Amino acid sequence: MAGGSRQPGRSVTSKVLAILSTFEQSRGSLSLTQIATEADLPLSTAHRLVGELTEAGILANGPHGKIQLGLKLWSIAQNTGRQLRDTATPFVQDMFSLTGHTSQLAIRDGTSSLYIDRVYGPQRVPRASRVGGRLPLHATAVGKVLLAFSEPWVAEAYLRGDLKPLTPRTKTNPNILATELETIRTNGYATTLDEVREGASSIAVPVYHTGKLGCAIGLVVSSDSVGDMQRHLPVLYGTSKRLEAATAHIPLETLLGAFLDPQRDATT
Repeated sequence: MAGGSRQPGRSVTSKVLAILSTFEQSRGSLSLTQIATEADLPLSTAHRLVGELTEAGILANGPHGKIQLGLKLWSIAQNTGRQLRDTATPFVQDMFSLTGHTSQLAIRDGTSSLYIDRVYGPQRVPRASRVGGRLPLHATAVGKVLLAFSEPWVAEAYLRGDLKPLTPRTKTNPNILATELETIRTNGYATTLDEVREGASSIAVPVYHTGKLGCAIGLVVSSDSVGDMQRHLPVLYGTSKRLEAATAHIPLETLLGAFLDPQRDATT
């Protein structure tokens, strides 16, 4: 916006975070005006902070005078969740080798499934996310697992929120979702059908860590193969047990790092 911020008294840190957040939903470069508008900052303030972030390598000058994320930020981000990703990668790759389907691992980051590792299958299945990407918990199999097997208050709080549809098949009725979560707890796995992208379905199971939910692993398949998904459950359960054993010696807070910030979770 051209004038002052609608949030007077914001700290420099909050302004910088607002600038960086403008890139979260954009894969390309942004103009300075776009950044200022999205971050709710005066153009002069955005210009100054973007300049400092560019000098530090956090942002970079892109084509046509626009701004993009810098390589230094990418380098720093690679350390986020690294211990879990490094430990899990051989198991995720093994899941893919045994099933031939896109295999993935996700953790709960607030109200989203955050994808830590993924191996893409050769089939033409619509892609909804990527490593480092997020999707709403209620629309994905890994997300439903994370909701179902977390502490009860997590699902209770989530179901009181805004459950937006991603496709016509996304379940957004909190009562229907609560019933589905009970079924998932009983069955030990979750499935979806065209709930994130039409043509893509998924199945997932929990991975425990010293008795607590650690993460979720799952497969994404073509919706044409949805009736055949359950045959992969032995692979998923076996991988879950192996991954649990491989990470048992690592404290859960260390394994997941910043994603288990109790202050952040308490506000979601």
